[in-house]
Formats: sequence, C-alpha cells, structure tokens
Amino acid sequence: MAVVIRLARFGSTHRPKYRVTVADQRDCKEGRFIEVIGQYNPSPKGKELGLKIDVEKAKAWISKGARPTDRVARLINLAADGATQA
Repeated sequence: MAVVIRLARFGSTHRPKYRVTVADQRDCKEGRFIEVIGQYNPSPKGKELGLKIDVEKAKAWISKGARPTDRVARLINLAADGATQA
C-alpha cells in the first residue's frame, strides 16, 4: 500500500482551505484518509492561521515510508521553520 501526504480541499467557493492528510494513494483526494496532520489556508484573513502542521507526525509518517507531494514538502519545511503563512 502506497501512502502519500497530500492536500485535500475544503471550504467554500472562491475561499479554498486545505487539510494536510495522510492517505492511501489509490483513494481520491477528498475521499478516505488515514489521518489529518494539519491545515493550510492560502489567503488567511484577520486572525486566521495560514499554516498549521504537526511536524512531528509528518516526520513520523515520512520515516514510515509516506511520500509527501511537492507542495506538502514545502509546507512541512515552512512549518518546521516556524512560519505561520505560506
């Protein structure tokens, strides 16, 4: 079973928000997932957080063989550096 760490979109029209999920590669993007490890809001307003990822869980999944997408890998690096927005 190939496990990936990817973004799953939620939110309303023209206001996207994403969950950072760990899922089986064969499941659809917004379908079943194993675990939610964070959230990403590309355009936060007010006091909303832009990026919130549990870096320890992400590293644990990567050590078990999960492959992050390119965008998620960049977001994990930003979260590890302490950035709150991407």
